[in-house]
Amino acid sequence: MLQWTEEQLIYRRAVRRFVESAIVPQREALEFEGRPPYDILRQFYAEFGVGESAMERFEAILSGGPKPPGSAAEKLIPLVEFARCSPGLAVALGTSIDLTAGAILRDGSDEQKRRWAPDLLTLRKIGAWAITEPESGSDAFGGLRSTAKPVDGGWVLNGNKTFISNGPYADIIVFICKLDDGSEIDRRQRPIMTFVLERGMSGLLQSKPLRKMGQHSSPTGELSLEDVFVSEDRLLAGTRRSSTTSSEGRGKRGSSSASSTFAMERASIAATALGIIERCLELSVDYAKTRVQFGRPIGDYQLIQLKLAKMEIARMNTEMLLLQYMSKADAGVRPTLAEASASKLYAAQAAMEVSLEAVQVFGGNGYMAENHVEQLCRDAKVLQIYGGTDEIQVRAIAKDLIGRH
Repeated sequence: MLQWTEEQLIYRRAVRRFVESAIVPQREALEFEGRPPYDILRQFYAEFGVGESAMERFEAILSGGPKPPGSAAEKLIPLVEFARCSPGLAVALGTSIDLTAGAILRDGSDEQKRRWAPDLLTLRKIGAWAITEPESGSDAFGGLRSTAKPVDGGWVLNGNKTFISNGPYADIIVFICKLDDGSEIDRRQRPIMTFVLERGMSGLLQSKPLRKMGQHSSPTGELSLEDVFVSEDRLLAGTRRSSTTSSEGRGKRGSSSASSTFAMERASIAATALGIIERCLELSVDYAKTRVQFGRPIGDYQLIQLKLAKMEIARMNTEMLLLQYMSKADAGVRPTLAEASASKLYAAQAAMEVSLEAVQVFGGNGYMAENHVEQLCRDAKVLQIYGGTDEIQVRAIAKDLIGRH
């Protein structure tokens, strides 16, 4: 039976205490005053020794020795607990660690891993993973217009990225683009390449944070590259050009790498969704017990009871998806893209439905920013958009089903 272990529950309670002491008092500043989340995340890393544990595993992997014990829960429980208060913190952390450092650890050479991963894994530096562009959106690979042109000694990069989490403050950026070698190959079929950039490089501009509907504690921005020269050692080894490798082969390898990152992101979104659902349900139950209308607590009325019951069902199902993912991950089984898409699709829709119903339970009070459900409802919507829209998840699931049957 899938359930939280006692050790995991102890960890959840410890992280929740941190959230209540360090994040809740800063919620107004994070959500409405533009405070970046990174000092709080570094405080969490320092108090829980996360960076040290990550570096132990990192050194063990590179040395070929046995890896120190670890579990998916160590990574996902903080996302759940952060999302109960301020979901944007989960995005800021996941983007820097899972997406940016993850891409380097997966596709980088040992030298590249040692050069960039330690600063990311310890949060000494903040990372961003840049794939989305103004004209690509859901057509993430085919619609890429950013280019890498080979020149003597390296590459010249050009292009624009948008909706980049951590973009305004990122120190290290994983930049995804297409090869521009002057060939007649259709732009959509050109090889995908991945480079590592750093703040302050000539020709690289990072915008101020964009104004958004929700997740204000996750700074999102735009990147602009104009004739940015990079040396060969900034091209991740997994997509490095080779005289013996075809353009088609390099393109498949590059898109496969990015797809693996999407699968990881989609699976972890269930953790953020669970945090939102749990908190909305708790707040709604408390409100239903104390809000009196027509002489009775509104929780006595069946229409309100139905809403609460459906919220609990969504909580149970999302929790099971997350527990299943953690169990498989600990066993060394990675979800397929379709499996990760299914988890994201359900969890994102559940979070949106539960948060909307929470606002409805609160009535006019739920529409006011003073009440937490208002923020959580705005925060939940983007779960159906980033990491691939609901429609893209449906496409991935159906394509897999048709291909297998």
